[in-house]
Amino acid sequence: MKLGLRIDVDTLRGTRAGVPQLLAILKRHQLRASFFCTVGPDNMGRHLWRLLRPAFLLKMLRTRAASLYGWEILLRGTFWPGPDIGVLCADQIRQIDTEGHEVGLHAWDHQRWQAKVQKLGAAELQRELDRGQQRLQEIIGRAPDCAAAPGWRMTASALELRESYPNRYNSDCRGNSLFHPVLASGDLGQPQIPTTLPTYDEFVGPGKSAESYYMMILDAIRPDQLNVLTIHAEVEGMIAAQLFDEFLNRAGQRGIRILPLGDLLHDHVLLPRGTIASGQLPGRDGWLAIQQAETTS
Repeated sequence: MKLGLRIDVDTLRGTRAGVPQLLAILKRHQLRASFFCTVGPDNMGRHLWRLLRPAFLLKMLRTRAASLYGWEILLRGTFWPGPDIGVLCADQIRQIDTEGHEVGLHAWDHQRWQAKVQKLGAAELQRELDRGQQRLQEIIGRAPDCAAAPGWRMTASALELRESYPNRYNSDCRGNSLFHPVLASGDLGQPQIPTTLPTYDEFVGPGKSAESYYMMILDAIRPDQLNVLTIHAEVEGMIAAQLFDEFLNRAGQRGIRILPLGDLLHDHVLLPRGTIASGQLPGRDGWLAIQQAETTS
């Protein structure tokens, strides 16, 4: 059984403290993963306006967000300009690459993309992509060759613009299989490797403990399906680090091979066509990109 491991790095704190912790855990288990880094301003505190929406407020209460993420993360960029992650944490991002993991672009400004991608015009979207791509290239010394949209929020126009970069693959949606997305132009886009398993914050809440989350993930992994887990440097690299370490031990005992996402492409020469549409998932506030039923090529 194979499990693709995607690690999203959204914030300054996650990059500074969570990334080194995750690198140490992965090194101890002799594993590689795919890290997707935010490299511009940390403005995540600006999500707090979403507290006005009942669904988001309930999620914050259900996951005990203040204790999970810390007030430092929840208030970033709210009352003062957000700090520049790529400038302050270049060494941590570079370490990901030097230790042999895949490094891809998550975002220039995670909060702006997640909150406004549907409203941004082509020029603004291109600027977000260009700034992130250039900054990450400056840090690791080469152009990144993979990307993952923040919060799985991807639009048709943004997906088309992403094609200007020679990525081996992208991981922009939730779904169940590898596929080539059909672009608005009718062309086939770069391979998509969707997240297939629930995330920590989508599951944990009243009556559902963090320990039971990782057991649920282990039980959900099957040899006859695509298995991709997304974790976060702000969670599994910090408050849930010990649980994640134990999860890796149990995965190894079950014979589960944990791989960076790019390695999942090696077994597939021809990928089916598919489409990406907006939808919703239990435990997640608002819309996100979801893989639609595949069509034959």
